[in-house]
Amino acid sequence: MPTIQFAGKSVECLQGANLRSVLLRARLPLYNGAARALHCRGLGSCGTCAVQIEGAVSEPTAMEKVRLRVPPHDRQRGLRLACPVSVRGDLRVTKYDGLFGQGDAAVSRPQ
Repeated sequence: MPTIQFAGKSVECLQGANLRSVLLRARLPLYNGAARALHCRGLGSCGTCAVQIEGAVSEPTAMEKVRLRVPPHDRQRGLRLACPVSVRGDLRVTKYDGLFGQGDAAVSRPQ
């Protein structure tokens, strides 16, 4: 079973599990500030679940690529949306500050 390292915690999941679902079920701080209540519920349209991922995951979807090209995101940062990502192996996931996770400081607990 793959292990996900996120916000100082470790959680195991099934191969192919949806990253957003795994993090939310584990009550980990995927969303910052108002985004905890105001997000697209995993449709890939709002961009508030953006994270940095190190490890094996699915390829970006067309919707994800489009959303990450729209400000405040910068595709050069290499962030991914957690909602369309399938876990393929062990991961280290980092959430950054800012409503959309577009900031520079890593978040270790809910804001």
